[in-house]
Amino acid sequence: MSQDIRDFVTPSCDLLALGEPTHQEPAFGRVRNELFAQLVEHGFRSIAHEIDRVAALAVNDYVQEGTGSLDTVMREGFPHGWGGQDANRRLVSWMREYNEDRPPRQRLAFHGFDAPTENTSAPSPRPYLEHARDYLALDLDIAGLTGDDARWSREEAVLDAAMSPGASAEAERLRSLADDMLNALYSRAPELIAATSRDAWFRARTHLTAGLGLLRYHKQSAQPLEASLRIAGLLAARDALMAQNLLDIRSIEQARGATLVFAHNLHLQRNLCIWRLGDLAADWSGAGAVVGSLLGERYVCVIGSLGRSEALGLRDPAPDTYEDRLQRRITTWGLEAATAVTTSTRAPAARTRTDTHPRQGYFPLDRATLDAVDAVLHLSDGTTART
Repeated sequence: MSQDIRDFVTPSCDLLALGEPTHQEPAFGRVRNELFAQLVEHGFRSIAHEIDRVAALAVNDYVQEGTGSLDTVMREGFPHGWGGQDANRRLVSWMREYNEDRPPRQRLAFHGFDAPTENTSAPSPRPYLEHARDYLALDLDIAGLTGDDARWSREEAVLDAAMSPGASAEAERLRSLADDMLNALYSRAPELIAATSRDAWFRARTHLTAGLGLLRYHKQSAQPLEASLRIAGLLAARDALMAQNLLDIRSIEQARGATLVFAHNLHLQRNLCIWRLGDLAADWSGAGAVVGSLLGERYVCVIGSLGRSEALGLRDPAPDTYEDRLQRRITTWGLEAATAVTTSTRAPAARTRTDTHPRQGYFPLDRATLDAVDAVLHLSDGTTART
């Protein structure tokens, strides 16, 4: 029998992770919305999404204060075209409606927890560092050090170590200046907050830490490593930034209530992430592994599972796979404790399905992952879970 999401919200839980096994099945967003509404009734007051943390500030402004328009925040606040997804639009609209007549402390908050990177590119740190510089009223020529933004954002800067500006003398100087600005932001916090607001101070810190994160990511891009080690280093660097952002979000939200975080399973699972494609291989610790090790029982992880999907061209799972075992018990979608998926006295040991391909972005369930999470959200058919 499928369980309620609130069954997994233990007394110590303040960060509940909800994963999806692929970004290409729209039904997961619809289910996320339904589960988040239930969690709000349980005291949750924020959601963190796998999008750029700085860009998401505009989404939160709309959700909390009605600043801007829904069309604008969906276009500018969500990367990868995700703002065009109906489930995301419905989520933002519902949060705004929920907040409209409530006092600030009771309002829902929307966060992004990702770095402002794309799969094969990362932008210049200039605008992020300049925001902090202007807030601190410093006379620093950031643009003179970064130079043309395009030299940072072009794909070659991430894909080819020799083309990356991340290890240049200018980048080292920028890192030093950013570190000095972060120290000044804290040492001058009383006067800065008195002159502006606590929200403005947090925004400056969010921009500054994003700029620092980009400098670290670009430095990793500049390392002359063979292909697999290069990919693993970049993936690990991104997830480390995600983990830091999640911990920071929890420090902000701690007094108001728990947070739901929604992202790909790989970013949320507690065990090692493993990626293979031809001769390339990468193993790294995802954000969930980092945060889970630091928060302990305060972190609860529910990963997503999918049976068949028209959107992906994915057929029913083969017999005796973990997805098949779930498919036999769940007709549309539902939640199961991870131990219920791996333990059966009347069936042979389940196996990992093998009918997926890389372009689907789908990572099937495996025993190592199931042993390291708390529950599974299974969708038997994406079409039946949509509205």
